[in-house]
This record gives sequence, structure tokens and C-alpha cells, in this order.
Amino acid sequence: MTTLARKLGLRDYFALAFGTMIGVGWLVVMDDWLGRGGPAGAMLAFGIGGVLLLPVGWVYGKWVERLPDASGEAAYTAQVFPPIVSYFTGWIMLLAYFIVCPWEAVAIGKLAAYLYPALDSFELYRVGGHAVFLPRLALGMAMTLFLAILNYRGIRASASFQKWVTTAVLALFGIVVLTSATHGTVTNFRPAFAATPLASVILVLQIVPYFMTGFECVPKAAEESRTGFQTRGYFQAIGMALFVGAGLYVLTIGAVAYATPWQGLLGKRFATAIAFENAIGAGWPVRVILAMAFLGLFQCFNGNFVASSRLLFAFGRRGTVPKGFAAVHPVYQTPYIAIVAIAVMTLIGLLLGDSLLVPVTEVGSMAAAFGWLAACVSFAIVDSGAKGRVVAGTGALVSLILLLMKLLPMFPGHFSVAEWIAFGIWLTIGLAFHLVAHAGQPVGA
Repeated sequence: MTTLARKLGLRDYFALAFGTMIGVGWLVVMDDWLGRGGPAGAMLAFGIGGVLLLPVGWVYGKWVERLPDASGEAAYTAQVFPPIVSYFTGWIMLLAYFIVCPWEAVAIGKLAAYLYPALDSFELYRVGGHAVFLPRLALGMAMTLFLAILNYRGIRASASFQKWVTTAVLALFGIVVLTSATHGTVTNFRPAFAATPLASVILVLQIVPYFMTGFECVPKAAEESRTGFQTRGYFQAIGMALFVGAGLYVLTIGAVAYATPWQGLLGKRFATAIAFENAIGAGWPVRVILAMAFLGLFQCFNGNFVASSRLLFAFGRRGTVPKGFAAVHPVYQTPYIAIVAIAVMTLIGLLLGDSLLVPVTEVGSMAAAFGWLAACVSFAIVDSGAKGRVVAGTGALVSLILLLMKLLPMFPGHFSVAEWIAFGIWLTIGLAFHLVAHAGQPVGA
């Protein structure tokens, strides 16, 4: 039987985790972050989020050492919960990754239209009051097909692309931060919070899971580690991704607020680019930022594409969705049916256009927090050591708080009716796949 290719090392896993985490949110929805919390509230939320997620990252590192299975959360929860619970845990986590793919496909058109306004032409239809333009739609489709082909032809090509893009993003980020340090003033931070300090931090902390999702994608590619890879390298990659990712978000928010008065950026498209354009009065920093954004978009899309396709592949292998998804290409050693399926679903999501951007953030945050909670609770149950249970319990508590902040009406920014409907549709699709896979089998199999 053909198996997945074993090609990945520590740098590959770091690039996968970091790239899956860092896309273009820091450019596309910076105004939303500042509007929710102000500069201090947003920086504190991402900084706190990065620290709080370290126990969760530790749990994933330990899990992948014990159980290097591409199905991730589904495999972990299967150790202690009934099969139907483990399946839907994995299916919800798949949502956290997959939902990013059409988000990024839409974002590339939005980003390109900032540079070339002519792309906002040939309106096809409207969704939720947002126009869908033919050139932007075609650009998103082209990007999706490019990454699908890249992944179809082998994990080595995908990993090399990811490493190159990650290196370029970090280099450009250094230029942006240094530029901000020489232009602007700390008085631009005032007021530091959008509302009360606590409310400001909470409003941003609610969406941190979505923008920090990615560190836990490392286990989804654990079956593709190169021969001789040390298992402790999994947590090393996860820890580095959390540290560097949270730091990048915090410094970017600070750089934007330092460069120009942040309240003037609210409601502005691509507030990050506008901030530097206003502060410097030149076009080259904007081009650097947009170059970084394009690269970030590709690395995030590719990372989530890899994680989504591996999860769907692993579900097929477990028999919880139709087994055809478990097919491995005889030449490229990639889960090609799962890759094609993720590409097709991404193209369908792309048709929703800009109306997809903000709601996706909310649903993705909930899905990620749920998956983290399930992984931590499962590890706390199976681990016999006091240290493991304490760390896993801490991770579970953090994940539960993040989850409740999205679900309970008592918190500002909780799930709306539309988001509950979208989540319900995803669960229904998962149930349909599961029923098809189990047609003719005894109930509970």
C-alpha cells in the first residue's frame, strides 16, 4: 500500500505552523482589531493569548510524541471518548483549518484591488450587500488551483515553498518595524483602549484563537517526518511558532499605532498600509507591506490547505468519512483525493466573496478553541503524571474560557444567529459524510 512521503524536518514544521498562523489578518482587519480594543487592548490580547496557549502547545507536543496520527484531535479523543464524539471533534477542528482557505482566496482579490482598483469591475452578483467582481473571483480561483497543484505533486514542493515564503515574510516584517521606529510618536497611541481596559482586551481576545490557529497543525503532518526526526522537535516547532507568531502580531499593532493616530484608521480598508503611508508620506513602505501581505497570504493558505487535506485523508483512513478520501497517489505519495476535495470546497466558499471575511473569523475562533479543549481534556485523562495533568488542565481551562467567550450571550461579540446557522450547516455536512461512510454498518461502528 502506498504511504505518505516522509520528507519533513524541524524547519519545515516551524514554517508550516508559523505560516498557517500568519496570513493577512494584520493588514485586512487591523481596523477591526483597533476598533475592538485600541492599540493597548489589542497588543495585550495577542500577547496574553500567546502565553496562555503555551500549555495547549505543550499538550499537542506530547500527544504527537505518543500518537503521530494525521487525524489529530479525532485520534486523541478516540482514546477516551466514544467514536462519534471523536469524529465530530475532528470534524469541528477541520472547520478551523478549512475555513481559512476560502478566506485567503477572497483576501487576495481584496488585496490586489487595493493596488489595481480596476479589479473592482464586472460585478457578477452580491452576497450580504457585498459585490462579487469577476477579476477578483478569477484571481482567487487561480491561487486556489496553484496551491492545489503544488500540494498534489508532493509535500516536499509544498514544504520548500512554505519555508521560502516564511523567511521572506520575517525579513519584510523587520523592515516594517524598523521603519515605524523612525516615524511616528507614542502620543498616537492615545487613547490606549477603545473602551474600558478589561472590555477592550476581552473583545480582541475572543478572536485571538482564529489568528493563532496553526501551531497545532504540526501533528497533522507528523506522518510525513523524515527518517530519524527526533520527536521532541514537534514541540520545538510548536513553541517557536507561538512565540514568533504572537510577537509578530503584537509588534505590528504597536508599529501601526505608533506611526499614525489609530482612531483615524477605523473603517479604513488596509489600515496598516494607510498608517505607514500617512506617517512617511512615501509609497515604498506601502509596497513592502503589500509584498509581505501577498507572501503571508500564500503561506497561510498553503499551511491550512496542508492541514485540512491531511485531516480529511485521516478521516477517510479511519472510515469516519467515505474511504475514497484516504487514497494516496502512487507516484507523488500525497492524499490526492482529499487535496482535490479541499480545493473544490474552497472554490465554492470563494463564491461568497467579501461577505465571508469577518463571520469566518468568529466561527473559526470557536472551532479552534473547541479542538484545543478536546485535546487537553483527553490528555489529562490518559496521562498518569501530575505534571502532565496540571499542564493539560491549565490548557483545558484556557481553551474553555476562549470557547465560552464566543458562545455565551453574556460576553460582547458572542455568536450571532448567522454564525450559529453556518456552524449548524457544517455539522450537517459532517453528519452526511459520516452516514454515507457507515451505510450498511451496525449502529455505533
